[in-house]
Amino acid sequence: MRLSAAIDNAMPELLAIRRDLHAHPELGLEETRTSAFVARYLDAVGYRVTTGLAKTGVVGTLTNGTGFRSIGIRADIDALPIHEETGLDYASRIPGRMHACGHDGHTAMLLGAARALAERKSFDGTIHLIFQPAEENFGGAKIMIDEGLFDKFPCDAVFALHNEPGLPFGQFALREGPVMAAVDEARITVHGRGGHGAEPQDTADPIVCGASIVMALQSIVARNIHPMDPAVVTVGAFHAGSASNIIPERAEIVVGIRSFDAAVRDELERRIRTIAEAQATSFGMRATVDYQRSYDATINHKAETDFVRDLAIRFAGADKVVDLARPYMGSEDFAYMLKERPGAYFFLGSRVTGEEKPLHHPGYDFNDDLLPIGAAFWTELAEAFLGRC
Repeated sequence: MRLSAAIDNAMPELLAIRRDLHAHPELGLEETRTSAFVARYLDAVGYRVTTGLAKTGVVGTLTNGTGFRSIGIRADIDALPIHEETGLDYASRIPGRMHACGHDGHTAMLLGAARALAERKSFDGTIHLIFQPAEENFGGAKIMIDEGLFDKFPCDAVFALHNEPGLPFGQFALREGPVMAAVDEARITVHGRGGHGAEPQDTADPIVCGASIVMALQSIVARNIHPMDPAVVTVGAFHAGSASNIIPERAEIVVGIRSFDAAVRDELERRIRTIAEAQATSFGMRATVDYQRSYDATINHKAETDFVRDLAIRFAGADKVVDLARPYMGSEDFAYMLKERPGAYFFLGSRVTGEEKPLHHPGYDFNDDLLPIGAAFWTELAEAFLGRC
C-alpha cells in the first residue's frame, strides 16, 4: 500500500483518536485511560505490547524481515494542570486538566504511523514505539530508563518531535547539539525576626533582605557567565508577609534556572547559593537554599540529526526545513533518552494564521492538519532507518 493512501485512509480514525484523548486528559503518572487506549490500539494492529513501565508507559514492538537494527520513536501522553478555555466541542471534560501542549496530537500521530508500518511491512528490523508518561513534571523518560527501557527494548537510535505553534505550518526545525535547556529550581528561604511594623528596629526584616537577594541574582548572568553561554535566572515567586503592620519571620524566593553547559550549570548553582547566603549575612540574617536539579539539557547527536534533516528535505522540500539558529530555553525529558542512545529531537510547525495560542495556554489546541504529516513522517523515518524490504 502506498504511504499516502495508508495515511489518508486512517485520517478519520486519527482525528477521532486525537479528539477523544483531548477530551480525557490525564496528568503525569495517572494516564491510565490513555495508556489502556494506546495498548488496545497497538495490540489490534499487530504489535507486541508491554505496559507498566513508569506506571503508565506503553511500548509497542513490531519486527519484520531479518535485520538486526532497531529504532525507538517516542510520543508523550500526559496533560497539564490547566483549566481549558477553548470552548471546543471536544474540550476537556475534566476541570483543571488539559492537553495544552499537544501531547494528544503526538500520541495520535504515532498511532497513525503504527498502523501504517504494520500494514506496509516495508522495513527490515525492529520498531519500538514508546508512549511515555509524565514528560511535563516527573521525568517519565528517566523513570522508564531506570526501569529498564533500553535493556528490554534495545534501540540503535531514538527520535521524538514536538509541535510548535511559533513555526510555520509543516516546517521542520532542528539543530545538532543543544536543542532544549536543562532546568533547575532554587527555593531560597530568608530567616528573619518578625515583629510590629511600627518597630522595625526590633526586627530583622526578611522582605528587605529578600529584595536585595532578588536584585543581586540579576548580576549572575550579566557578570558571572560568559556572554556566549546561554543562561537564564528567573525569580518567579516571592512570598512573604500578610499585613502592612507586621514584619514576617521569613520570606521565600523561588528561582527558575536554565542552561545548556554542565560547567555553566554548576556555576549558576554556586553563585545562587553564595549570593543568597552572603546577602542574608550582611543583613544579620540567615538564608537556606533548597536547590533541585531537574531535566538535563536535550543534546541532539550529529549523525541522527543529519539523518532527520536529509529525510525531512526529501519528505517536505528544502524550503520546509530549517536549522534553528539557537536552542530553545524550554526543557524536555527526552534528554535522558538521548543520554542513553544516539538520536534527535525536532520540531514540526503548526502556525497558519499567526493567531494561534502558544503551548501551555488555556486556549491552545493542537492543529489536526498536522496528523497526516506527523504519521507519514514517522513511517518514512522508521522505514528509512531500518531499510525497506
